[in-house]
Amino acid sequence: MSNSAATNDTQHAPSYYAASAHPSPERPALRGAIEADICIIGAGYTGLSAGLHLAEAGFKVVILEQAKVGWGASGRNGGQIVHSYSRDIDVIESSYGKEKAKPLAEMMFEGAQIIRDRVAKYNIKCDLKDGGVYAALSKKKVKALEEQKELWEKWGHKNLSLIDQPSEIKKVVNTDRYEAILVDKTGGHFHPLNLTLGEAAAFEQNSGVIYEHSAVTKVDRGANPVVHTAQGQVKAKFVILACNAYIGDLEPKLAKMSMPCGTQVITTEPLGSMADELIPSDYCVEDNNFLLDYYRLSGDKRMIFGGGVIYGARDPAHIESIIRPNMYKVFPQLKNVKVDYGWTGNFLLTLSRMPEVGKLSENIYYSQGCSGHGITFTHLIGRLLAEAIQGQAERFSAFECLPHYPFPGGRLLRVPLTAMGAVWYDLRDKLGV
Repeated sequence: MSNSAATNDTQHAPSYYAASAHPSPERPALRGAIEADICIIGAGYTGLSAGLHLAEAGFKVVILEQAKVGWGASGRNGGQIVHSYSRDIDVIESSYGKEKAKPLAEMMFEGAQIIRDRVAKYNIKCDLKDGGVYAALSKKKVKALEEQKELWEKWGHKNLSLIDQPSEIKKVVNTDRYEAILVDKTGGHFHPLNLTLGEAAAFEQNSGVIYEHSAVTKVDRGANPVVHTAQGQVKAKFVILACNAYIGDLEPKLAKMSMPCGTQVITTEPLGSMADELIPSDYCVEDNNFLLDYYRLSGDKRMIFGGGVIYGARDPAHIESIIRPNMYKVFPQLKNVKVDYGWTGNFLLTLSRMPEVGKLSENIYYSQGCSGHGITFTHLIGRLLAEAIQGQAERFSAFECLPHYPFPGGRLLRVPLTAMGAVWYDLRDKLGV
């Protein structure tokens, strides 16, 4: 999920992921004029997923990255495999009708399988572990878990179990905070930057080429679009914009339909045996509040805890002070544990909370706006983009046909208006309604 807009910050965020990343080659900036079948802008999950599918199919693919592979959300996120979309399929059906919802429902568990297939096929070392938990903090939120279980089982997802006995909950996640949990054994978690680096290496094994430090300045449309950087250009048959929250001003039409938002993550020192006491299952966990918390254990037994939303994507001055109190509410025993890392990263929010997918012209494709639910969707849409470019556009069109809405008030008012709405939902969470 990387960009096109120029920036001086082209090194990875000071995260635990960057500190524990596997070695990765330095890739040169693009210089001079080259040609390719497909040029992809952004070396995050969307771009790498599409690029790898296309490279495996024999296409000549070039990816341009403004910073480094995985520099954006793909290398900074919570690392949790969560199915479906930011709006679940029942909301999609009520908003757009059964006909539009059905193909999306049939694809809502596919992204997770793509990740597992990639990890297995290319032997990607990213601490992949199975098992995820959705947690409810109130009786009303328990009902939401029950409805989620029923909905997903309706669409064939059977690996779910609802647990509401405190003693049984503690065998999965050892806290008094939850009224119930929904365990999804096909969920899971991983080291997100190492997954990104592994996918980049797989793409290059299939003759794909990545240029880092190559911010795109403009795209000339036409029968053979030309993608420009400061020192070079790529002439291609097709272009994919896979920029997400870092699109900047490259394509104003897309920018006005979305809003970058920041989320914060902290990572503790290694916890040793305490880690197994806190999360005996070693599953990842997220609650089902509107402004949710999410957490898991790293491969070396640190607590990775995230949450919070900064609308407009400002970097908060004190990340630890934002997240640490929430971590204490779940695990008071972490009160005196040292936090080794804290960072922020941006995701892209849409007004509908659904991804925005489509074409700017017959040969320029885009996907953006996963609204905080992007890990599985980006891998899915990469496959669908590859299918569409190869002439099989039916599944891509299922997302393309969803309406795109500009934010009320435009770029000037989108932040305060959205923040006001979030305050209302946060109050509902706190009141348990």
